[in-house]
Amino acid sequence: MAFNQTLSEVGEIFRDVLENDKLDITAASSAKEIEEWDSLSHIHLVVAMEKKYKIKFTTGEMKNMKNVGDLVTIIETKLAS
Repeated sequence: MAFNQTLSEVGEIFRDVLENDKLDITAASSAKEIEEWDSLSHIHLVVAMEKKYKIKFTTGEMKNMKNVGDLVTIIETKLAS
């Protein structure tokens, strides 16, 4: 899957989980910029991603995610293997 396609799908998940249809999710988006993205919603986002892509994130991967681009890269890597 292409990075931009996955980014678009991830953006849809963010809008759904955070219940904000106006969110513009980019690779540089981070929890610091998105008011609705708190620790609880982060868990909901991770679960939604794992469900959609049928993958599991490790604790280390989750700790190293600094922005949505990092998340998409990890998803892409897992899907390729």
